[in-house]
Amino acid sequence: MFAVLEKISAILWGPWTPFALLGAGIVFTIATKFSQYKILTHGVAVVRGDYDADDDTGAISHFQALAAALSATIGLGNIGGVALAIGVGGPGALFWMWVVGLLGMSLKAVEITLAMLYRNTDDPENPSGGAMWVIRETLGKRGPNAHKLAVFLGGLFSVTLVISTITGGNVFQAWNVARLTETYFHVPQMLSTVVMASVVAMVIIGGIKRIGSVAAAIVPIMCVLYVVAGLAVIAANIGAVPGVLRLVVTSAFSPTEANGAFVGAGLYFVFSVGLKRALFSNEAGQGSAPIAHAAAKTGDPAREGIVGGLGPFIDTIVICTLTALVILVTGTWNRDSIGSIDGDVVVSAAVDAEGAEIADAWDVTAPTNIEALPPRGDGDWGPGDGIFILAETDGVRLSANGGTSRVQLTGTVVRGDADNPELTVAWSPLELDRSRWRDQPSVITPLPDEVHRTLDGAQLTAHAFDRAFPGLGKWLVTLAAWLFAISTMISWSYYGEKGVTFLVGERGSLPYKMVFLVCAAIAPVLAADADRLITIIDFGTGAMLWGNLPIVFLTGYLAVRAINQYFARLKAGEFTRRDRSA
Repeated sequence: MFAVLEKISAILWGPWTPFALLGAGIVFTIATKFSQYKILTHGVAVVRGDYDADDDTGAISHFQALAAALSATIGLGNIGGVALAIGVGGPGALFWMWVVGLLGMSLKAVEITLAMLYRNTDDPENPSGGAMWVIRETLGKRGPNAHKLAVFLGGLFSVTLVISTITGGNVFQAWNVARLTETYFHVPQMLSTVVMASVVAMVIIGGIKRIGSVAAAIVPIMCVLYVVAGLAVIAANIGAVPGVLRLVVTSAFSPTEANGAFVGAGLYFVFSVGLKRALFSNEAGQGSAPIAHAAAKTGDPAREGIVGGLGPFIDTIVICTLTALVILVTGTWNRDSIGSIDGDVVVSAAVDAEGAEIADAWDVTAPTNIEALPPRGDGDWGPGDGIFILAETDGVRLSANGGTSRVQLTGTVVRGDADNPELTVAWSPLELDRSRWRDQPSVITPLPDEVHRTLDGAQLTAHAFDRAFPGLGKWLVTLAAWLFAISTMISWSYYGEKGVTFLVGERGSLPYKMVFLVCAAIAPVLAADADRLITIIDFGTGAMLWGNLPIVFLTGYLAVRAINQYFARLKAGEFTRRDRSA
């Protein structure tokens, strides 16, 4: 199944995808007359309620709508997704995240304005909106053939919405938190995910009003806690900030060489991974946030679009940058080896049962005794902990990122059976995909002095906090991860529900919620390791992106016109600002 998902993801994230996304951002930035500045100024006033009216249609306030959308975007993508980007792409990935964040402000304003223009308010207490409604109410009104195309595009978007909900909005969140909690507290992953699913269940039963109120309470608290802690770490390493910022810019336009635990990255890989993780974090172009904003009380569709444009700025320019700088200034991304392994490490060509060599596969033989491993550094080795040894090829640049001749020989700490319950290390075979590169190495030489802990996603971020203030990552990042993940899962469950009800009606709501909660509970099974996790989220975000972009390209001019007219009316003084002193 994962082999199939990898192939589909390769198509979804082909070289055309980054340019389509950036192109959309550039087009709508120019078309809305560089609306980013007005979003940051006027948008804040709208969120405060300065332009609210008591008779506005909708179920939740501007602030609650923004909080609900941010609770979906400010999640493990900001803690774990950014760490994945920096861990495999290096400092340059942050630069491209900034680009996507800034361009995403205008793109998201257009998406949300469209949703507000064509939202369904048959039930004023539970409005529905999103790309599926937009295409149905625009293209779908232009004749029988156009209606059929609109139904297909709306249905396609709804299907990709459900896929992205289950993958990035659910399994990714639960897996990261469970892995982080196991690392620090040795709590079984399945126990964490079952608890998480139970908490989410208690909220999503109440619908968008309960989701909005819970999000409005959780999001400000978790953001303040995380930002304050991140600023403290950066302040403690303030001398490293100028050099790190220079490295971010220079690495965005040149290959990043291997250094410490970092295996290196090619130029295009740095660009693409920064774009992917920024999209996964702020969801600009993905079409998810308009679903939450469509429930907002507002007297003008463009006004809520402007509020929604604040999302990518807060999510990517503020929170993602904070996480990345913490990882970079503490040297966590290219951290030194934890020591040398005690024993021989051998990499040999894998053979089948008949002794014939297996193409593109190598067996790894290394000590399995825990006592042979270097100390972990912040506690004892436990089940689920990861470790890797760097190895060098005979000059062939074979890594999937195209930037290095180094590979990781990975192992996992496991506990034996009832007869032999001792901890051991299970080393994974090294598998290479010949289709990704021209040559294959004939020799892979382990570097037994280059032994590192495997720190995936949120684990890497927590470790960075711990390097600055021991214990901060363990307690604060774990708490933030739980809050971020639960709030994200709550909002994404609502998104997926809207997709299901568009496809099959209200009768699909309860079965969908049950499937969502079951997937959350069994996330450690669905995403057994980081590679599968990346495959899952790339497939989900890529599918939804291509389900949404055609609709935005077809109808975006309607939102551009509404936004420009709104700002013209604002400049002319047509809107009454509420007297907040009364």
